[in-house]
Amino acid sequence: MPYSVGLQTAASAFLSAGFATQFTFGVVIFLLIVFAISTFQTEEADAPVPLPSYSIFTILPFFRKRYDFLNWGFHATGQSVFQFQLLRNKVIVVSGESARQTFFTAKGLDLTEGFKILSGAIPMVRGVTSNLQPRRIAMIHKRLAAVQRNAPLNDLIPLILDDSRRIMETWGSAGKFDPFDNVYTLLFQTTLRSLSCTEISNDPQVVSRLKTLYDKLDNGTTPATVLVPWLPTPAMIQKLWATKEIYDIVTDAIHTREQSGVSRNDTLQMLLDCGDEKLVVVGFIMGLLIAGARATGTTASWMMTFLGCHPDWRARAAAEVQGLLAGNPLSSSNTESLSARLAMLPLEVWESETPVLDAIIKETTRVAQPHTAMRRNLGPPVYIDGKIIPTGAYVVYPFSDVHLDPELYPDPWAFNPGRAEVNKEVPFSYVGWGGGKTLCLGTRLAKVELKLIAAMFLLGFRHSVVNKAGLPTMPTPNWNDILLCRPPPEKTGYISYERSDIPL
Repeated sequence: MPYSVGLQTAASAFLSAGFATQFTFGVVIFLLIVFAISTFQTEEADAPVPLPSYSIFTILPFFRKRYDFLNWGFHATGQSVFQFQLLRNKVIVVSGESARQTFFTAKGLDLTEGFKILSGAIPMVRGVTSNLQPRRIAMIHKRLAAVQRNAPLNDLIPLILDDSRRIMETWGSAGKFDPFDNVYTLLFQTTLRSLSCTEISNDPQVVSRLKTLYDKLDNGTTPATVLVPWLPTPAMIQKLWATKEIYDIVTDAIHTREQSGVSRNDTLQMLLDCGDEKLVVVGFIMGLLIAGARATGTTASWMMTFLGCHPDWRARAAAEVQGLLAGNPLSSSNTESLSARLAMLPLEVWESETPVLDAIIKETTRVAQPHTAMRRNLGPPVYIDGKIIPTGAYVVYPFSDVHLDPELYPDPWAFNPGRAEVNKEVPFSYVGWGGGKTLCLGTRLAKVELKLIAAMFLLGFRHSVVNKAGLPTMPTPNWNDILLCRPPPEKTGYISYERSDIPL
């Protein structure tokens, strides 16, 4: 009887306590549960070796310093495959040639499920960008392929160049900027142009607001918002509000188009003309905007940085573009602006006659795309290097395992587009755009964007890379920054530029 009275008194005291006390108590209980799970879990004989630490101590390193954490895991276990817990989620990390081959080809390893749990920065709206039926996912993939067909992609070229001209003109005749701000902003604009509609991409205020909102999603992506999204943390509330605003901007643009009755040559019109469900249209724009802008923006920022540090490759790339202009009768005249002349080059020229730019893009994605490929095993269990990946487990493969492998890429941190090709018998020796059954579906558009912006900047400006003091510097990509590979502030390289004599 005294025990029941005591419990009743304790319960009453808890219910009458303030929210802060209740919340703190809940967090403590939650951490105790996590501790118990990590302490008493058992493993099968052929399971990967676990990390020598409790799961509570793996959460922050995985999200905040992933490159260092994964390298430490391989070193601490002495294995090419190891595992750890992210709360209730079993995560298995793999490396090596055979593991890479299985990872990119195994049928049961699902990209969508893996990315949803382990990334968390895509705006999640149930039925729009998350919890999608396979039919809707397939439809979004089909529409993205349609955007990149010859005719629509060719139509985008002058629009991307005009956006580039307009933004580059705001930079003035000379100055200094952080490429992860200015170049990334430029790529955000061109990606909006390519994947949304004129109502959004023609309005600088809306574009700026969208970029701010997507930045909030990135900054608000914390271990808590990914692993316990039901917990009302300030970061989660910020993400929810940002997602709602993005959703409202996109749906308002769709409503404006439908009410106007005006047909335009853009991606939104293509989606509407196909008669797609409204949820598919909204999900296509919301999800693909950030996915495209992040990856392409990172590549563009580093590409300009590397070229500013390597004047020989800058000169070769500029000469290649000048050769394209000189070889095309329509674009060889110097009376037109640079953007207008470049717009006269057809798509097939950009795709098949730019080996130098192709090599530069490939080398940039190798050394400065800090991807960790994520999958979830939907079943049945699969073995990688003799270790079982049970159904429901998450599997990650760090691109650094292959792209920074000195045996495949001697002096791997060096930017060298002219390096010798890797032996083609080595499976998946380059995975900058994915591999196996999961290739980046926006690769064609991304490469065209990168080439057009590079052409505008290389011919329209002269540039180098300096530190805060204005002295030449050569920054190194920071793979712990899982979004931009951006160096820490004290090691950031700034683009110092001045306009050339060629009018933009």
